[in-house]
Amino acid sequence: MGKYRTYLFLILANLFWAGNYVFGKYVVAEMTPVQMTFSRWLIAVFLLFPIAHLVERPDWRSVWARWRILLVMALLGVVGYNFLLYEALRFTTSMNAALVNAMNPALIVLFSSFFLRERISLAKGAGLLVSLLGVLLVLTKGQLQLIFQTKYNIGDLLMLAAILVWTLYSIFGRKIVGVPPISATAVSALLGLILILPFFLASGMNLPLSHRATLGILYIGIFPSVGSFIFWNASIREIGASRAGIYLNLITVFTAILSMLLGNPVTLAQVLGGLLVFAGVYITGKKGKEIRIQLK
Repeated sequence: MGKYRTYLFLILANLFWAGNYVFGKYVVAEMTPVQMTFSRWLIAVFLLFPIAHLVERPDWRSVWARWRILLVMALLGVVGYNFLLYEALRFTTSMNAALVNAMNPALIVLFSSFFLRERISLAKGAGLLVSLLGVLLVLTKGQLQLIFQTKYNIGDLLMLAAILVWTLYSIFGRKIVGVPPISATAVSALLGLILILPFFLASGMNLPLSHRATLGILYIGIFPSVGSFIFWNASIREIGASRAGIYLNLITVFTAILSMLLGNPVTLAQVLGGLLVFAGVYITGKKGKEIRIQLK
């Protein structure tokens, strides 16, 4: 995969994930976290397997032979992260959730250094700090002192658990060798559906959904669930989890852009913060002197 196509995949993955926050607002009022998680992956499974078969033409027997690691991926990325994210939004504000989510790239860098022996370069460290500052400017609208005034509740703790789960998902995704990324995502999604099916059946889903909620769950099932996961898994295999992780900060920027397109005001501080995020992403992509902080 070419370098620029990898970066394009990372940008698209986070653009689709940003849409998850926007359209999720219409869905969360009518569906529980379990119902949202099951429904989005049910839609995704019907798309992932045909796409994998046409694009990758995998040996499905060899793919299923890796069912143990794919089951772990299902527990982390398909079930765990999504359920914790939607559950967190029931108890905390979007600002608090986004503040906690901004810690994700740093966690991926640190965990990659610890578990995968990936070296943290000066460029990665500098880009991480610049992007984190940009994210905080966007979230606080230029009033950085709000960070220290924020009170955390059960929702914030659930969001912290969600990004820890996603960090582990990214680390394990780097270790899958010999399984095409779309096929791995398809099998993981199917395994995740099997795991969550009993809880979905016991949830008592109320139908029919409103027009907004229907469009919302269709979007979530197609773009974040299929597009983002394919692009993300393909990218971390090419450039590593720590370098890819910095792109997660783009979720906040794209969310602000989508909100503006929907008529919500965007401040100068948010624009400046967004520019810092993009600058941090660019710096992180540059090669630099490595800092040997990994374990020997």
